[in-house]
Amino acid sequence: MDIEQVRTFLAVVAHGSFLEAAQRVHVTQSTVSARIQALEQFLGARLFTRNRAGASLTPAGHRFLRHAKTLLLTTEQARHDVGLPSRFRASLTIGARIALWDGFLPHWAGRMRERAPDISLRTEIGFEEDLMRGIIAGTLDLALMYTPQHGAGLQVEHLFDETLVLISSDPDRVELDDSYVHVDWGPTFYAQHRQAYPDLERPAQRANIGWLALQLILANGGTCFVPDRVAAPYLRAGELFQVADGPRFRLPAYAVYPLESDSPALDTALAILHSVIAKHPPAGEGR
Repeated sequence: MDIEQVRTFLAVVAHGSFLEAAQRVHVTQSTVSARIQALEQFLGARLFTRNRAGASLTPAGHRFLRHAKTLLLTTEQARHDVGLPSRFRASLTIGARIALWDGFLPHWAGRMRERAPDISLRTEIGFEEDLMRGIIAGTLDLALMYTPQHGAGLQVEHLFDETLVLISSDPDRVELDDSYVHVDWGPTFYAQHRQAYPDLERPAQRANIGWLALQLILANGGTCFVPDRVAAPYLRAGELFQVADGPRFRLPAYAVYPLESDSPALDTALAILHSVIAKHPPAGEGR
């Protein structure tokens, strides 16, 4: 098995067709077929069922899919680490929820470039499940998230608390109606939200990230909860408004990394992260 076979497998999964996968990876369809056949022979299992509609995963293919993603990520990480130019002494891969990349973590990345220019950075966006998988698999060195999982060999460190505020496209809006976009900020938010709105029926609109909810209410009007630091520029510009007397919810942010890491680069990254939090607290207007 080689990485091109794995890459081709993932291309077929993504496009549902050997022909489209061939176009995606810039080889002939016969090459795709040969790679998949070689991979199936190595694994001892059939990965795809082919028909007129394209190619669909077999049960064995579904089981291999998770491993294929990890193999590709590990290979890319190895290339990033081993193939460093001589001016870099180390590399770090950091992943985080998109809301933490909004304003906050770019400050950290900029400070890293200033204080540790000999450390190469790879940055990623992900959800908790993907971020935790990356830390456990070793494809991530550091992950920032809102709902971490505790596990053996992992350090879960509380960094700071976000404050989620209710913002609206209408300065006079008070009640939640069908224009409200419910963001999945995790179980901590859900518990506080349910306590504040015990009689609220299932919202008409839901979003898995705050950025998407913002785009929806900017385009169509409505309300949603986002961190006050994320809301701040929209409030200053008069594009959105904080709902008067709206509830404010606490949302802790955490860093997760290997407990027994012997990486000086990770130590540097954490020290700079703490200094950024101390000098530029992740807070918007009205904290």
